[in-house]
Amino acid sequence: MAFYVSLLPDSRIDCLTALPADSPSGPAGSVKVVEFTLQNRPFLAINAGPLDPFNHAVSFVITCADQAEIDRLWTALSDGGSIEQCGWLKDRYGVSWQIVPAVRARRAAEAMLGMIKLDIAGLQKAYDAARPATRLDAVERRAG
Repeated sequence: MAFYVSLLPDSRIDCLTALPADSPSGPAGSVKVVEFTLQNRPFLAINAGPLDPFNHAVSFVITCADQAEIDRLWTALSDGGSIEQCGWLKDRYGVSWQIVPAVRARRAAEAMLGMIKLDIAGLQKAYDAARPATRLDAVERRAG
C-alpha cells in the first residue's frame, strides 16, 4: 500500500488490521484489512491471500492532467507488471489500473482503442478533429 500512496497526491494509509492468528489468508500478524485513501477517495481492502486473486472486475481509474503524469504513473505502476490496451495495466501485485487523460470525446475514445500507453497529443488531435468547425476555424486556416 505504501507504494500506491507514494505515487498519488492526497493519498495515505488510514488503518491496518492484522490477523490475530494463522489463517488460510496468511500468518498471524500479517495485514488482513487496510483502510486507505487514494486521491482523497477512501477505500477498504481485505487480504484473501491466494484464495481470491485480483482480476479485471476491480480496477483503479486515475485521471491524469497531462502526458507527463501519464508517463510517470505508467512507468511506476507497470514496472514488474504487464501492460494492456487502452490505458490499462496490471501492476506487480496484479492490481488493474486505468491510466487515462481528462480528454473526453467519442473520437478520442476511438483513438484510444488503438493505443497501448495513452498519448494525450494523439487523443487531443482526435478530440479536435471531432469538434465542429466554426467560422473562426475557417478564418484561422486561411490566415495560417
